[in-house]
Amino acid sequence: MPTLILATRNQGKRTEIQDMLGSDIQVVSLDAFPNAPEVIEDGDTFETNAIKKAREIAKYTGLPALADDSGLVVDALNGAPGVYSARYAGENATDEANNAKLVENLNDIPANQRTAHFCCAMALATTDGNVQTTEAIWKGRILTTPRGENGFGYDPLFYIPTHNCTSAELSSDEKNRISHRGQALRAILPCILDLFSASIP
Repeated sequence: MPTLILATRNQGKRTEIQDMLGSDIQVVSLDAFPNAPEVIEDGDTFETNAIKKAREIAKYTGLPALADDSGLVVDALNGAPGVYSARYAGENATDEANNAKLVENLNDIPANQRTAHFCCAMALATTDGNVQTTEAIWKGRILTTPRGENGFGYDPLFYIPTHNCTSAELSSDEKNRISHRGQALRAILPCILDLFSASIP
């Protein structure tokens, strides 16, 4: 069966993508390759990081690889935390620490100026280094206090005006339907299916 490797150990992402691709393509995570290298995300854009991860994992595993890089872009902070979203409060920072720093840095910013968006870049790399990419954004604004128990990262602070709730108050199905990652994944699905078309019965 044709196999796609995800450049992540996140089983939630693996399940989500497997569901979208159906049973004709097997989706595996980096857990299937325990010795795979940790790719250093040192690019200055989400797309650069996604491409680097996809290419390195495709080369290491000998399988087509899908990688994404995503983060939060806050207008009042000149685009921060951006590509540093996961380590905004320092290397190995917890979600709570990153959220606390974000709230602190926006302390004097009025509600109508706390606009932000999540951005997700996805890259699909073949073993010969060819890459196709997609990118999507999800608009919202940042609250002063967290709300909701679902999701991860900045979800409890990311308010979605169209749904009158935070990302952390959405069900996983609803979040996958409207989020930046869900949009980017649906955009790159035709590229994945085309890549594997010759080997799908």
